Amino acid sequence: MTDRRVATPDQIDALVFDDRGLLPVVAQDAHDGRVLMVAWANRDALERTLETGRLHFWSRSRESLWMKGETSGHVLEVVSLHGDCDGDTLLARVRPAGPACHTGEATCFGDHADPRAEDTLPAVWATLRDRAATRPPDSYTVRLLDDPNLRVKKLGEETAELIQALVQGHAPRATEEAADLLYHALAGLLAAGATLDDLLAELESRR
Repeated sequence: MTDRRVATPDQIDALVFDDRGLLPVVAQDAHDGRVLMVAWANRDALERTLETGRLHFWSRSRESLWMKGETSGHVLEVVSLHGDCDGDTLLARVRPAGPACHTGEATCFGDHADPRAEDTLPAVWATLRDRAATRPPDSYTVRLLDDPNLRVKKLGEETAELIQALVQGHAPRATEEAADLLYHALAGLLAAGATLDDLLAELESRR
């Protein structure tokens, strides 16, 4: 797989800007995969992004450099920048400090960009795979993937806690415990070498 990560000023040279010296940047929440916004950047904006760790753009209407959140405080802390296959579009994985849209919405696309509407499992699975690949320090997911005894222990604990909540008829707690159990089950599947497509295909066969 080609590494299209843009992490240094030299790697900006490999990008393809249009005749205005611009390219589109898609800002994606690194935590849950939501598309937050799309804006334009030139080389100066990308260099400022790399220097500060906060997403910068070029305003076509004002013809000036601007940092997302410079007025509202809702900055976008950059986790990574990746060019697409043609090098003419950037994906910026970010951690938002507040709503990304000037209207106060979490995203500029409303609920249509929220994976909770229909893509929750793929978003969770993508996060698990990201943790497995990047192995951030102090990650519970990494510990879980590395330790089969911990996985078995936690699956047993979460199952027992879900059963207890269901017996007690406590819906909010049962919901929380079911989410915990699902997360640990997905981590177990990943560690075993299964894929989300395998799981979805099995569920589809039983529908």
